[in-house]
Amino acid sequence: MHSLLPTVADQLFRDIQKTYQETSQIPDDLLIALKFIFGPCALPALDLVDQHSVTCLSSPSGRKVFQVTGGSGRLYTCFVSCHYCPCPAFAHTVLRKNEGLLCKHILAVYLCQAMGVTQQDSVTDQQVSMLLSGTSTT
Repeated sequence: MHSLLPTVADQLFRDIQKTYQETSQIPDDLLIALKFIFGPCALPALDLVDQHSVTCLSSPSGRKVFQVTGGSGRLYTCFVSCHYCPCPAFAHTVLRKNEGLLCKHILAVYLCQAMGVTQQDSVTDQQVSMLLSGTSTT
């Protein structure tokens, strides 16, 4: 599923997916595991999920980019295929200090995918190219 994440995190997302499909809820034991594995970004990520802040932009060629509206209203273009978010927390916590696996924006993307609640939007291949090059947002 997410080859860049540790096996235990990958299994957690599979468990969330299975349980959420059956009950439309994430049980307490999985919420506790989420907090244990991902630490302080777990609750803010769940807030982003609740606020429907994650959108998957798909192009005709099949490329996908995720955009997450952060708590401040800023739009972050996240690349889960290479496990990257341009937010300051990702740069500081994940890249500089190596204290976390990911930021709340990427975790929100993974949670939305597991739960099947990602907002979907179609864009042109040119728009995706511009997002990938960092020259534009939609």
